[in-house]
Amino acid sequence: MSPSTDLSFQPLTDAFAQDPHPFYEALRAKEGLTWFKEFDVWLAARFDDVSEIVQHDKMVRSLDHIATADEIAEQKRTQNWHDMPHHSRFVQFSLLDSDGAVHDRLRKQVFKLFTPVMVGKLRDGIQAYVDRLFDELSDRDEIDFVEDLAAHVPGHIIGRVLGVPDEDCPQLRVWSENIVQFFDIDRSDERKELAETNTTEFYHYLLELKAARAADPKDDLLSVMIEAERVGQMSHDEFISTAMLILMAGHGSTIDVLGSGMHALLKFPDEMQRLRDDPALMKTAVQEMFRYESPLPFFHRYCTEDVEICGQTYPSGTKFGVLYGAANRDPKQFPDADRFDVGRTPNWHIAFGRGAHFCLGNHLARLDMDIIFSTLLKRYKSVELSNPDVRYKRGLSVRGPEALKIRWSAA
Repeated sequence: MSPSTDLSFQPLTDAFAQDPHPFYEALRAKEGLTWFKEFDVWLAARFDDVSEIVQHDKMVRSLDHIATADEIAEQKRTQNWHDMPHHSRFVQFSLLDSDGAVHDRLRKQVFKLFTPVMVGKLRDGIQAYVDRLFDELSDRDEIDFVEDLAAHVPGHIIGRVLGVPDEDCPQLRVWSENIVQFFDIDRSDERKELAETNTTEFYHYLLELKAARAADPKDDLLSVMIEAERVGQMSHDEFISTAMLILMAGHGSTIDVLGSGMHALLKFPDEMQRLRDDPALMKTAVQEMFRYESPLPFFHRYCTEDVEICGQTYPSGTKFGVLYGAANRDPKQFPDADRFDVGRTPNWHIAFGRGAHFCLGNHLARLDMDIIFSTLLKRYKSVELSNPDVRYKRGLSVRGPEALKIRWSAA
């Protein structure tokens, strides 16, 4: 193979943070996949290529079955993933980064609480919680949509599903964000220490919560998982890892897509008005928010044997970077792809992934967004940016505004 290297692809720059889509467009225009040396990965940016990789039966998330223990240890040292005892134990292994029978067994233990029917039963409780948040903000003409509103919903809702007391949810968000930040390509020693320290604190919190719930079972996911461990379907470490993953996944990405979704409505006021005029479009509008600015724009896969894929042959162990954010703006898949269209149909975006690793919490995330935006548009006759300089988070693996200052007036 003759690697096609794009030296202009710099995902840690401010320019990329503000608008990654010109960078993605350049990658889509290149023939084949692009070798990104800094991350030791072949980048896939076109929708068809990303779809082919994530649905290929020889692709996995973990190196466990295709590399020796020494090889994995060396890769961890190279990428600064080593010497993190709790992070290695509970974060670097998880439902997300497992494959095959282990992944299927763990997913089965929690899946039943994330089905559309079970999530639908949460609607009234979520609506009541969101209404209280809006009531608390009703005397303010200006808010930070991200910090004052979006940040308060997803974590509290997933916390209630799991069985976490409401008063603990703000701290869980801090732990989650400080752990997840180390998944990006900036793996400095300072960020490493932050991730390990927060994982340790999170672990001890979950130990106490698990003990309390074991003594007093309730109708929540923690109790379900305790029973799964009791009958041998989940180990203690898998219990902690899965609880951490669910809480972390229920925080950051949904907060990010709420922020970017609100920003999209503000950038396309005609589409916001269209949604006001026809509230039945909310379900397609939420799907469009995930497509337009995918909150988790980058994932990876390894091939377990030599594969011919995306027009080229790659050897066993090759790492592929699948750019969901780029695939979801591919004009070959989405007409007028850079336009935000609240009624876009069909909209077979890939923001939730594909195949075995399809996002477990997608129904809950979409319900949160449906309720928040529906409530906002009913309560407020006008919403506009009060600070047009909207700064987005830096990194390859996240996409969302750091803050979103808005002015609103009640209906």
